[in-house]
Amino acid sequence: MASEALSAANSRLGVLAQHLAPLEPGDLLTQQLTSSSYSRGGYDSTFPQATTMAAFPPAVHDLLALEGLLNPEERQLRDKVRSYMESNVAPVIADYWERAEFPYPLVPGFAALGLAGGPIKGYGCPGLSILSNGMAVVEIARVDASMSTFLLVHSHLAMLTIGLLGSEEQKQELLPRMAKFELVGCWALTEPSNGSDASALTTTATKVPGGWMINGYKRWIGNGTWADVTVVWARNNQDGQVNAFIVRKGNPGLRTSKLENKIALRCVQNADMTFSQCFVPDSARLPGVASFADTNKVLAISRIMVAWQPVGLSVGVYDMCCRYVTERKQFNAQLGSFQLVQERLARMAGHIQGMWLSCWRLSKLYEEGRMSHEQASLVKAWVSARGREVMSLGRELLGGNGILAHFLVAKSFSDLEAIYTYEGTYDVNVLVAGRRITGVSAIRAASPAKGTKKGAKQQDGEGERK
Repeated sequence: MASEALSAANSRLGVLAQHLAPLEPGDLLTQQLTSSSYSRGGYDSTFPQATTMAAFPPAVHDLLALEGLLNPEERQLRDKVRSYMESNVAPVIADYWERAEFPYPLVPGFAALGLAGGPIKGYGCPGLSILSNGMAVVEIARVDASMSTFLLVHSHLAMLTIGLLGSEEQKQELLPRMAKFELVGCWALTEPSNGSDASALTTTATKVPGGWMINGYKRWIGNGTWADVTVVWARNNQDGQVNAFIVRKGNPGLRTSKLENKIALRCVQNADMTFSQCFVPDSARLPGVASFADTNKVLAISRIMVAWQPVGLSVGVYDMCCRYVTERKQFNAQLGSFQLVQERLARMAGHIQGMWLSCWRLSKLYEEGRMSHEQASLVKAWVSARGREVMSLGRELLGGNGILAHFLVAKSFSDLEAIYTYEGTYDVNVLVAGRRITGVSAIRAASPAKGTKKGAKQQDGEGERK
């Protein structure tokens, strides 16, 4: 299956080839999968008592038969993505994560899954249901959150912005190639000075003859070091509103540098971006963006997908722990025979069922046209917090192996820390929900003179963007 997917997609590799010299991507991946360090089926000669994530554990997390809430197409997509991630990504991803490198050789097979563009219909995109997209995110994050974030930035931020807010010419030119991963996108909103307070961004777009001159700084931009297409948000000098622009790779006014020393999502290449007299033509402006409020048209879907990520991380850790406690023995007994171990597994399983159901309901509300901004914030915050607890319990169950990346739990533990913060920090998201509950906004401190009136509207920032 891996060789078929790679051969079908290698012809679409395009600009990725520069990252793979001197080996072809198929050759490099094959070499990794068959080398002595990867071919042991999860066996570590220094610790033969338990199996590593290289041989991924079976999925045993669905204790309430929740898959019965999926239709046949959704189950089929879930199974296809699960098979790819277990067979192709699990054996190699821990080493990429350790080196903080993006796994470029995996992209052709990843592209063959047909996920890019997610809910967009036409333009070579799959037009998947929100729930189908969520199932794909769960199965990718179950093995590796970096790969799920790579997809979400490319598909549910960059592509979705163009699909919802771009011109017909922009859609026709970019979306078909981005759907094949011939072009990779990023989404530049967060700034060094404005994370949660994203609506106060300071990057400017000045109107000049024939186009716009962009100046400013962006930070934490996923895929930013190598993206071909950057969707950048900047405040125009005409009416002071925030607009969106497309900046192409190679623009002399754009410089990027990789953020180093991350402990989470280490495969994601986050960038600092500097726009200095960065000229873009008038055709680069997205006509569907009139103000910062238009970001919510994109984030409504993106935040659902981000809420599914802790579900994926949690089911992966749970599956790993269930296998580990049957393999590992102490005091002449399986770990799984001890009461405290069973209590932790039951608590993890309970959280997972609740997290899955919350995200399922949120997805259904969106598909019915009834999801609110506050509902999305509530679910994203709650599943992130519960996911954190699942990671911690898994860390306890694996003992010393719980801090080794190739036993999955430590990697997922670290990765969830980033998800807890991006697409709205936990605190900002619960305050958005709290504003709906009480009618009073507590996001900004009340003015000493006037206070904050009940029901007053405020533009809330929503955390560091990917």
